[in-house]
Amino acid sequence: MFGTAVRTDPGADGPQAAAHSGRRPQSGPPLLAPVLAYAVLTVAAVIVNRSTPHPDASGAAVLAYDRAHGDAIKAGAFLLFASSVPLALTAAVIYRRLRALGITAPGSAIALVGGVLASSALALSALFAWSGARLPADAGSGLARALADLSFLTGGPAYAVMFALLVAGIAVTAWFAGLLPRGLAGVGLVIAAAGALSTLTLVGSGFSYLLPVVRFGGTAWLVTVAAMLPRTRLSRHG
Repeated sequence: MFGTAVRTDPGADGPQAAAHSGRRPQSGPPLLAPVLAYAVLTVAAVIVNRSTPHPDASGAAVLAYDRAHGDAIKAGAFLLFASSVPLALTAAVIYRRLRALGITAPGSAIALVGGVLASSALALSALFAWSGARLPADAGSGLARALADLSFLTGGPAYAVMFALLVAGIAVTAWFAGLLPRGLAGVGLVIAAAGALSTLTLVGSGFSYLLPVVRFGGTAWLVTVAAMLPRTRLSRHG
């Protein structure tokens, strides 16, 4: 399993190595700060862009909205882009925290990769949205629809799947290593499954309801994890 291995080699870096060398294990900076920043910016971006046309809207409707709400789109794009930064920091801190807790299985690396890719997806979505708000007067509805689609795909399904990797890396590791309550880890597995299934949005709009489940449910779960994930772990040897 990718979440079960715990470092036991005294010569490697980790809790055992720190104990033998007299160094205190470095778990990284506080986790709650970047997670809360990500959560606040995410909610703010959604509020600002709450009236964005549905993905099934016509190109003409998207173009009309872009021209009438350019400032709001730019503000939402700024907030969305800003949210990508603390998400990347969160992934890095979680990776460092799990390593300091002695986790050597791939779960910590999976969480890091998923978090970085999810952050990149949000950044791309924001840039596509910002570009849509700056279309020239002679721009066609096809271009407006294409930019809106790219913003939706990167900030929707692509983000959800990559965020699912982040959540799965944490949840499976925490489940088998006993780092979090089983119930909380189980909720994480459900969110990760919803994120994976959100790829079906590409073949049917009926699955789009999974996207807010991952975005908001996953964000709330991540905040809870940030508050409960331990900094240190009692050694099983001794």
